[in-house]
Parts: sequence; structure tokens; C-alpha cells
Amino acid sequence: MNIDGLQSYSDAWNEHDIDKIMAFMSQECVFETGGGVEKFGSRYTGFDEVKSRFMSVWTDFPDVRFENVSHFLSADRGCSQWTFIATQTDGLVIEVDGCDLFTFQDGKISVKSTFLKNRK
Repeated sequence: MNIDGLQSYSDAWNEHDIDKIMAFMSQECVFETGGGVEKFGSRYTGFDEVKSRFMSVWTDFPDVRFENVSHFLSADRGCSQWTFIATQTDGLVIEVDGCDLFTFQDGKISVKSTFLKNRK
């Protein structure tokens, strides 16, 4: 994985292209959400489960986009910082900063752990 790869991954999210997104994920990938009842949020394991959860983002936030994106890497770890901007189905606009921490294995994302600011 490299910076261009992380940017392409981010671009695929803004294109709402699940096939491009999943091309960056390993078969045994893990996704830990930015919220949930566990200390790690909610955890989704395996290609099909992660894909299904990713696709549900567009159901909840049909116009979601990630702006102000920046990335950095160190060995088999990486981070993407971004601003999440979306309109909920009830019309409420959300704008929140966050980041994804990645673990890479064999050039693919094996773990994606999301963190978000809380705007209460």
C-alpha cells in the first residue's frame, strides 16, 4: 500500500463504488465502526460482512462524501484523516472530522478502524 493507493481508496468511497472499495480489502478483512456498544465500536469480519456494512452507509447517507482528506503510512500501518459530510434520510446534515487507522497485509487493507469526533 502507498499514498496513491489510499487516495484511490478514498476516491472510490466518494464515487460510491463498492467494487473499487472492496478491491483494496483482504478476504479476511475486519472493519471496526466509529460507534457501537463495544470499546472498538461494532466489528464486522470477513469480506462479505464488511462489504454489506460498507454498502449500508449509502442507505443511511445517500450523498455521503469525504473531504479534506490526507494520508500517511508507516510500514504496515496507515491513516486517512477526513471530514465526513452527509445528509441523513430525515434531512439532517452531518459534518464531522474523523480518521481511519489501517493495518495492511500483502498490499491490502486487513483492518480498518474508524474514529469520529462527537458533536454533542
